[in-house]
Amino acid sequence: MTTDADNKDQPKSGGTARYLLALIPLIVFACIALAVGKVMYDQEVHGTDISAIPSALIGTKAPKLALPPLAGSNLPALTDDAIRGKLTLVNVFASWCIPCRDEHPVLKELAKSGQLNIVAINYKDTSENALRFLGELGNPYNAIGIDPNGSAAIDWGVYGIPESYLVSPDGTILYKQVGPFTPTSLKEGLYPAIAKARGKSTT
Repeated sequence: MTTDADNKDQPKSGGTARYLLALIPLIVFACIALAVGKVMYDQEVHGTDISAIPSALIGTKAPKLALPPLAGSNLPALTDDAIRGKLTLVNVFASWCIPCRDEHPVLKELAKSGQLNIVAINYKDTSENALRFLGELGNPYNAIGIDPNGSAAIDWGVYGIPESYLVSPDGTILYKQVGPFTPTSLKEGLYPAIAKARGKSTT
């Protein structure tokens, strides 16, 4: 049997539950705001580059490459043989990726310099669109492998494209660039990594 005292307690406990539920979104929002604030603080105060996401693969052997060629490109498939014994930049790109388009002139200049063997993983793209992309912007690659379902990109630890990996002649990943190359990332990242791989001083 329910007493008057019980009836008085029910609205009170129900109100408390509603109050706690209302707090949950505020708590979640506060956590997100703190996380974003820390990133912005680190970037502003400490000069942290938020695109410089570390890769667990650096210093390890590159994942196996056995990707079919881009049909119509007249380039070989992207296999282990395409990078073996050469200082190689493995670039992950797609025709639908706007930053990839912005980065492409940099890759062409790198290819022209002859410092690197540049190859590509064409990520979740169609052959027609990839060929059109290369036809418009030029082709810096010595080999292209297609990765229509993104499985190879997963093996390489790709966060988002474009991404590039500097691989030593013995197949060790030396450096990773997340996002398009910029003058700063070239000067402070890729060029020193190339010089180190070749046993040269950057000073």
